[in-house]
Parts: sequence; structure tokens; C-alpha cells
Amino acid sequence: MLFLGAVRFVGVPLEGYGVFRAFVVGHWAEIRSVLETRTTQTNEAGRCAVLLPSLAAISAEEGRPLALIEVGASAGACLYPDRYAYSYAPGPFLEPDGGSPVPPLACSVAGDVPLPSALPVVAWRAGIDLNPLDARDDDDVRWLEALVWPEHVFRAERLRAALGVVRQDPPLLVRGDLNEQIAPLVRRAPHDAVVVVFHSAVLAYLDAAGRRRFHDTMTAFTADRDRPVHWLSHEGHGVLDGVPGAMEKVPGEQDGRFVLQHNGRSVARTGPHGQSIEWL
Repeated sequence: MLFLGAVRFVGVPLEGYGVFRAFVVGHWAEIRSVLETRTTQTNEAGRCAVLLPSLAAISAEEGRPLALIEVGASAGACLYPDRYAYSYAPGPFLEPDGGSPVPPLACSVAGDVPLPSALPVVAWRAGIDLNPLDARDDDDVRWLEALVWPEHVFRAERLRAALGVVRQDPPLLVRGDLNEQIAPLVRRAPHDAVVVVFHSAVLAYLDAAGRRRFHDTMTAFTADRDRPVHWLSHEGHGVLDGVPGAMEKVPGEQDGRFVLQHNGRSVARTGPHGQSIEWL
């Protein structure tokens, strides 16, 4: 993914393999420079569609607005679930007052998904990333676009629109290791809001020790009676160590689907880009 993104970032023509190979050989110095200075940081706003039911339920249960913290936030496009429109099938069409500049996030539904009747209120939003990207920086935007598969034109259009939302109201993005920064950031969240830490397609980039440490930290947060924190994990099978059975495939399971967990309990299987949700 990093290599293909780098080649697109440098400007490879979208033609056959012969053209592709000649371009890579002829522009290798530029491509190598991108490989050495960039990382894969896909920022897929569509994933908000599978997070929204849990986010809305948490806010309603706690009776408070949300304070969102995204681990592996990239440019922060997933920190704006309250600014997007949603089209669930079957299910409701939801949008913020005044509409959304982002095309509706389409999501197919199976099972008893607790779909909300309205969007939750987000009072505060922040993220952590080893290399936060700036939606106002043209090169960062070009890099995010290069990471979208070229045939996924609708995702590229959605990305551009979502980054426009981010540019209008930039979130707090903290540079650093997630295991070092998560506790201080939780402490910075406003006390009149319910804190939800979430991540999507992030933990695969940690080694086993790093994943175990993060799991233990989040488990302690969710058990804190003084200030409980909710934890939403949206990851592929086999990624999160320490949660018995959470990431096991069921017989006949199709490859590529993710598992959504709330406080370590699996609640849904999803499409990796938010295109489907099946409640368990």
C-alpha cells in the first residue's frame, strides 16, 4: 500500500503495467523519497457509518454530549460523525441541521442494529497520530488521495468533501505514540462530556507488546468508576490480543470484514470502509 501510494503521489499514469513499470524505474529516486518520509494513513470518513450507532447509544445512555478521541487519527476526518449525512439500508436517512457537504455515507444493515433517530452532539474532538496530517496542507491532502484505490472514485470525492469539513473546524491533533499520549489526552477532555476513545484499522501497525499495552490501558479506563471511558475498536480479525474470541472468524466468514467492539465486547461485523454493519 505504501509503495502504490508513493507511485501515485509522484504521478504515475493510470495505464497498463508496461507504463507503470517504466514510470517506477524512471522516477525511482522520487518514489524512494516518498517511501522514506510517508506512512500509510488512510482517512476514511465512511467508517463513521458503522461507529455512529454505538456513539449515539453511548451519548443517550450517559445523557451527555461526546468527547471523541481517535487513535491513529491521520487528518481527523473520522472525528466528525455529527457533520455527515447517513443513508442506512434498511434504515433511516440522517443528516445534520442544514445538511452536509459530504455525500451521504451509505451503509447496508443486517441484524438488530440500534440505529439512532438523530445524530449525537459532539462537544470536543481530538486525535493522536505519529504523524498528524493537516487538511489545510496541499501535499498532505494529495497524499491521502494517493492512498485511495484509483477505481474508488466515490471514496476520493468523499475524502475531499470530508477534509473540507475538517478545514473549517480543525480538531486537536497530538503528535506521538498512542500508548504514551492516550492517558494525557483523556485527562484533557471536558468533564461534562462522555469520553469515547475509538480507532479503525490502526492496531495492526503495532507489535504484539504494543497492542497488549494499549488493551490493558483501555480496559483500565473502562473500569474506572470515577470517570468511565468508552472504547470502540474497529479492527480486522486477529489484531487485538487479549480479548478472548473477539477477533475469531466464524465458519464461512468472508475475508476483509472488520469487527466492531464496545469496551472489549464484539457487537458487530462490518465492511472495512463502513459500507456494511451486521449486528451480533
